[in-house]
Amino acid sequence: MQIAMKLSIKSVMGALAWSAFALHALAFAMTSPAFAFTAYVSNEKGNSISIIDTDKLEVTKTVPVGHRPRGIALNKDGSELYICAGDDDQIQILDTKKLAIIGTLPSGPDPELLILSPDGKLLYISNENDNLVTAIDVATRKAVAEIPVGVEPEGMGLSPDGKVLVNTSETTNMAHLIDTQTHKIFANVLVDARPRAAQYTPDGLELWVSSEVGGTVSVIDAANPKVKQKIAFAVPGLSKEAIQPVGLRFSPDGKRAFVALGPANRIAVIDTATKKVEKYLLVGQRVWQLAFTPDAKYLYTTNGVSNDVSVIDVANLKVVKSIPVGSFPWGVAIADQ
Repeated sequence: MQIAMKLSIKSVMGALAWSAFALHALAFAMTSPAFAFTAYVSNEKGNSISIIDTDKLEVTKTVPVGHRPRGIALNKDGSELYICAGDDDQIQILDTKKLAIIGTLPSGPDPELLILSPDGKLLYISNENDNLVTAIDVATRKAVAEIPVGVEPEGMGLSPDGKVLVNTSETTNMAHLIDTQTHKIFANVLVDARPRAAQYTPDGLELWVSSEVGGTVSVIDAANPKVKQKIAFAVPGLSKEAIQPVGLRFSPDGKRAFVALGPANRIAVIDTATKKVEKYLLVGQRVWQLAFTPDAKYLYTTNGVSNDVSVIDVANLKVVKSIPVGSFPWGVAIADQ
C-alpha cells in the first residue's frame, strides 16, 4: 500500500513537473518571434543598403550600391531587391542571398520611386527629371512603356487589383491615374502642394495622397476620382510648416493609416473609418518612408537626419527600438526571410 502511494505521489509530482515545463515552453514560444524577417534600408547619402535582422533588431551588414539610392522594392519571392540609384540614372538589382549587385534595369533620368505590379512582371518607376513613368519587364529587363506625367513625378501606387497605377507629380500637384493595360492617363486629380505618397486602402475604395508642403492627406473616391475629404494635422508645440506628410501605409486590415510627418519627427496614426488622428508617435528626425513586417506586428520608419530606423509595436502603438543605419536613410522594404 505504501509502495503504491509512493508511486502515485511520484507520478503526480512528475506530471506536475511536466506541466510546469510545458507551460514554460509555451510561454517562451509565445514571447519569442515566430519568424525572423530581413529589412533593407537605402541610405541616400551613404550610397549603401543596410541589412537589418528584425529578430536581433540590429544591422547585420552594409552593402555598397550606386549613387543616391532612394526608392527600393523586393521582387515576389524576395530574392532580388530593386534599387533606384538616382545619380546613376539606373535601377540596380541586388541579389539578397549573395548581397551583391547582379545587374541593372534601364530607367529615365533620376529614378526616385518604384513599385512592382501584383503579378511581379512589371516594375513601374518615376523618373523625376524627365516627367515620365517607365514600365520595365522584369524578365526581359527592357522598358516596355514610357508614360508622360506631370512635373517632378514622385509617388507610386497601385490599386489592389493592379488595374490602376497612380503617380504623383510634385510640381503639378496632381495624382495621375493610369490604366495599366493601355498605359494611358484616364484621370488627373488636383491635390495640395507637393504630393508625395499615393496609397489605396486595402479594399480599393479610396486612394490617399499625402501632400508635403500642403500639410494634408487627400482622400480620393476611387470609383469617381475626386477628393472627397482632406485630413490635416496638428502637433502641440510645432508650427504648421514643420508638419510635412510624406510616407503613408495602411495596416493590412485597413483600419488604420500611418503617415510620416517629415521634420515633425512624428508618425500620425489615423482611424480610417472616422478619418481622425488617434495618436502621434515620436520617432527619429525627418521621418520619411514606412514598411510593415510581413506579420504586420511592427512598422519600420526611416529617419533621414538622425540616421536611424524606428521600430513601432503596432498593437500597442509604441516605439520600441531605434536602430542606427547609414547616412540619410530613405527607403525601406522587408522580406519574410
